[in-house]
Amino acid sequence: MSFNTSSRQLPKTDEAPEDMPSQEATPLDAPEPKAPEAKAPETETPEAETPETGTAETETPQTEEPDAEAPDAETPEAPDAETPEAPDAEVPEQAAAAPETDVDGDTPAAAPRPRRWRRVLGGWREKYPVAARVLAWATTAVALAVVVVALLMPTQADKFRVAAFVRLPVEAIFGAALLIVLPRKPRIAVAVFAGLGLGALTVVNFLDIGFNEYLGRGFNVVLDWSLFSDAQGYLQDTFGKGGALGIAALAVTLVIAVLALTTMSVIRLGNLAARNTETATRTTLVLAIAWVTCAALGVQYAAGIPIASEHTMQALQFKAEQVRRTLRDEAEFAKIAKKDDFADTPPDQLLTGLRGKDMMITFIESYGRSAIEDPVMAPGVDATLTAENEKLTQAGFAAKSGWLTSATYGGSSWLGHSTFMSGLWISNQQRYRTVTAGERLTLPGAFKKTGAWDTVGVMPGIQKAWPEQKFYGIDKLYDSHDLGYKGPKFSWSTMPDQYALTAFERLVHSKKHDKPLMSTIILTSSHQPWAPIPKLVPQDQVGDGSIYDAIEKAGKRPADIITDSTKSKQEYGKSIQYSVSSLINYLVKYGNKNTVLIFLGDHQPIARVSGNHASRDVPVSIVAKDPKVLDKIADWNWADGLQPKQDTPVWKMNAFRDRFLTAYGSTPAP
Repeated sequence: MSFNTSSRQLPKTDEAPEDMPSQEATPLDAPEPKAPEAKAPETETPEAETPETGTAETETPQTEEPDAEAPDAETPEAPDAETPEAPDAEVPEQAAAAPETDVDGDTPAAAPRPRRWRRVLGGWREKYPVAARVLAWATTAVALAVVVVALLMPTQADKFRVAAFVRLPVEAIFGAALLIVLPRKPRIAVAVFAGLGLGALTVVNFLDIGFNEYLGRGFNVVLDWSLFSDAQGYLQDTFGKGGALGIAALAVTLVIAVLALTTMSVIRLGNLAARNTETATRTTLVLAIAWVTCAALGVQYAAGIPIASEHTMQALQFKAEQVRRTLRDEAEFAKIAKKDDFADTPPDQLLTGLRGKDMMITFIESYGRSAIEDPVMAPGVDATLTAENEKLTQAGFAAKSGWLTSATYGGSSWLGHSTFMSGLWISNQQRYRTVTAGERLTLPGAFKKTGAWDTVGVMPGIQKAWPEQKFYGIDKLYDSHDLGYKGPKFSWSTMPDQYALTAFERLVHSKKHDKPLMSTIILTSSHQPWAPIPKLVPQDQVGDGSIYDAIEKAGKRPADIITDSTKSKQEYGKSIQYSVSSLINYLVKYGNKNTVLIFLGDHQPIARVSGNHASRDVPVSIVAKDPKVLDKIADWNWADGLQPKQDTPVWKMNAFRDRFLTAYGSTPAP
């Protein structure tokens, strides 16, 4: 016999005893027990309530007229139903429980056997009714809070405040109205879809918060996925392989948890609305009227936050528009990148004002305007710039400094490098890929094109193949594997700046050359997390870098400062002082009358250091002994010395290439 073959509830009719065996599950095909009603109707015998009769949980109606087959109930077959078969003992209880309504208030067409956990849970609820009610209310409150927070979450950390979450989200009102009117299956499907969508939006919101904190912009759903590999590399360099894997695993777990939590929350609220349709309808109507009223009157909190919210709809619209802009920008930028006023300039008309000069273009990681103007960092950095400028003056050098607005912020240094050297505004990864895959006259490439310079690159931050070398026009590249360093890493930075410059002198600059050098150097000691920071050592003790072992061990750990904004600012300022001092010490010791140094920051440090609303400006300086070099940029109105003034002109970083080429004798092609 099959298990639970009946698809109907137990009828309370004269035929009920005949239907009872259809609710009974017997593992063996034993003869079907006969109906107990065949016995004398005047009294209820104890056997009528025994489990063997299948009526332990069901009231058997007393019939006035005995059934035609009633005498058969007393035949010897009846004892077969009383054979001791343990699995049958619970069948009547299951059959009686089958018609119970499900959690949504809907009565199923079939009466399936309740799952064991439902029986246990039902028993717990009956035993502890108060606790069960409290737990149910608490679960509902958590589900409501999850949905509201997900709908109203800001995308910037500084906008988190209580008022931001005490609003009326129009999306919740529309969603509630839809779930109320839908039948069970469509309601569950819509709730699952909405919950997953809300979870995905929450994850993107968290990414927006992180990107705004570190890069000064939101997460681009088209372009920024490739940055996660760089982030993983940064975490591994900072916290070790085990730490990076742990953080990655935690991030994946949190994403899954968010998706599951939002989905279950929407389903629970939808089911609650379905069970309490009248109350849910009235509540939704009241909230809708309140939303329309607040929106029409422009009701706001004191902080200027409107009570009537369209936050999620606006966020989705913004992301959709961002996707359209990104796709459109790719095609437009490809056209812009092909236009280059200096591409066809003959070699003998390029950089005529710098012939015979040893050129150095040096980027200092995260050297931003905040280092010079922020009250926490500025005192130490300004004192260092003043002292280093005095060293330059005593050595016969002079300097002029200005401001450039970087195309990036907080990270993605390669965007700043490429913007400065290509003369194009490269503000995202797609633009970077587009321009580096093509041909463009970069600053190193312009020096190379003349045939009057050898071009080299010293880039200790590069730890793998770098195909962009050809695009930039660099003949010889010295990366982290080529500089002979035997000391420890300083968090992300593979080696101290002082060592990188010393290796450059040993391997390149001190060698005899037929042509002057055009060197591109990227210093990395001021890269976040600014712990530990190297210290200057006597130049004759730099050696292979082993001397830095003790310095690295004695330094601070990233965990010491990474969560403290003030400590991060202090250590960042120290790292800038170290990098500037390393560079100026090198120039004073190894520079000569033909040396020309251009150094600048690639971007501002992250918002935790520079501030939530900091500019993207970075300092830039040109240093030379030959006064004619600086005379050619006199009309730029830059400040004298290594420190630009507050009112010094600010240019976009991509403007530098053309201004520089023009100032030093390059003629745009007609």
